[in-house]
Amino acid sequence: MYDMIIVGAGTAGLTAGIYALRSGVKPLILECEAMGGQITLSPCVENYPGIAKISGMEFADGLMAQLTNLGGEVTYGRVISARKIDNGFEVCTEDGETYEGKNLIIASGAAHRHLGIEREQELIGRGVSYCAVCDGPFFKEKTAAVVGGGSAALQDALYLAGICSKVYLIHRRDTFRAEKSLIDQVMAAENIECVMESRVTALIGEKKLTELEVTNLSGEKKTLVADGLFVAIGMEPHNEVFRDLVDLDEAGYVIAGENCKTRTPGVYAAGDCRTKTVRQLTTAAADGTVCGLVCKAV
Repeated sequence: MYDMIIVGAGTAGLTAGIYALRSGVKPLILECEAMGGQITLSPCVENYPGIAKISGMEFADGLMAQLTNLGGEVTYGRVISARKIDNGFEVCTEDGETYEGKNLIIASGAAHRHLGIEREQELIGRGVSYCAVCDGPFFKEKTAAVVGGGSAALQDALYLAGICSKVYLIHRRDTFRAEKSLIDQVMAAENIECVMESRVTALIGEKKLTELEVTNLSGEKKTLVADGLFVAIGMEPHNEVFRDLVDLDEAGYVIAGENCKTRTPGVYAAGDCRTKTVRQLTTAAADGTVCGLVCKAV
């Protein structure tokens, strides 16, 4: 039986593993996708304290190197079930493996919802982004577009308006679903143009994004020149397999506070998968630190 099972090898999960190993705790880290999590999609990270500039992949590689230097490793496996057993927890993966641990850390992250249009995946990091705070500075004095109509989308548009020469805010409805104060700020911004009742239907550009095809509800199409496209249509946590052990909010996030504890003793939630107001590398690392140390103390 492992001292702890960590589900997810993003910043939160790897940080928890590093702290656990430094404390003499033996963790099992399970990951079903790319090691390092969502940050690997960012071409450059410039907002992590102490590191002026680094690619997302290099940042993730650094975490992995630190983990392996301490004797840790990551095992591939998609968790399909988790339950309480005597003296701990049992998780099963889709390839038929079963693991047992005294503690369970859920660090499964949350994926940005995608538009689901052709070439979207191809152009990630080459104009298409899901994090304005992370990648916005690369479009200084350029033209960017934001897709979405909620508070996150409007916040992104306002943030980019302070960096970019022009920002298109594209929303499929005729009204925004955001706080009035945000809407007022967007309407007052001289370099934000709202494109309502419209969807992005095509991404144009050879090696990088250069234009967007936008289609309105009547089927009329137009082309917008844009160097960057920021998709802000929500996040999708994947926590259903843990429902028997934790409470989830309406959006599917694990309900846990700053101590990362859930309703089940011995089960913790770290990083983007849990309820929180800010989701950044620093907050994910902070959660991982808490989990790695708290589990040592129990």
